[in-house]
Amino acid sequence: MYAVVKTGGKQYKVSEGDLLKVEKLEGAVGDTVELTEVLMVGGEKVSIGTPLVPGSSVIGKIVEQGKDKKILVFKAKRRKNSRKLNGHRQYRTVLKIEKINA
Repeated sequence: MYAVVKTGGKQYKVSEGDLLKVEKLEGAVGDTVELTEVLMVGGEKVSIGTPLVPGSSVIGKIVEQGKDKKILVFKAKRRKNSRKLNGHRQYRTVLKIEKINA
């Protein structure tokens, strides 16, 4: 069984037992998180929401809270000797998907 969930403005296809890196969610390591924005549930019978599947949810456990890899943002203007370099590390949460409720 799999599901398509929406969190942090992005959509992810998940199955039970998957590790999922998402935008930062509130909670400590070991807490349980319920994702209620389920767009589709698949398996033997496929349910597609309009836009959400009613009564369905995905339950996951927080495995890690931290920052992602550094992304370098470089801006330059030609022939002006004007350059700017910035770095950014986005906060992220790693979830282990435990159960899909259809």
